[in-house]
Amino acid sequence: MPRINAPTVAEHRAKQLRNLMHAARDLVAEEGPEALTLGALAKRVGVSRSSVYEYFRSRDDLAAAIIEDALPRWVAEIDEQLAGQRTTHDKVAAYVKHQLRMLTDGQHTAAVALSTHSLGEEVRERIRQEHDRLLEPLVRALDDAGVPEPGLRSRLIQGIVNAAAAQLEPGDDEHNTSVAEIASAQAIHGLALHRGPIAG
Repeated sequence: MPRINAPTVAEHRAKQLRNLMHAARDLVAEEGPEALTLGALAKRVGVSRSSVYEYFRSRDDLAAAIIEDALPRWVAEIDEQLAGQRTTHDKVAAYVKHQLRMLTDGQHTAAVALSTHSLGEEVRERIRQEHDRLLEPLVRALDDAGVPEPGLRSRLIQGIVNAAAAQLEPGDDEHNTSVAEIASAQAIHGLALHRGPIAG
């Protein structure tokens, strides 16, 4: 039986899970998503593979856990960014630019890499459901501004973000800033098709 390094078994398991997640993120950031296996993670942390299986059923389960752990922080960051903007156009620009900034800031490397990697359909569906939460701050902003079909428009704006993300170059800040400016302009000008006043 593994040694318990916490006052209770529950606290030990929580601590071990944090250690495993931290090590898994480092493994992906340093060696790429292909390097993430339960065996490699066990070796990195210094535990048996069977110990890792107590927390994750499969590699896909581990990958999903990393992404699902990151997404609530992404949502909170985006919410904070939009709350600090006065106009609808500024909120849309902040939504686009902050997401693109997150993709290149190094803090979300593992989750970003894994989200674009080959995963099973069950796990991809779990991630899609969590990823939809990223849209919520933008949906609220458009709805508050009286923009028709805010959910659909938010998904279309997210499509612009996804397309722009494919054009980013790690380490090329000037290029990435230009991509973000063009993407946000594209998203904002699409709102001009709205029949009615938008505070922008």
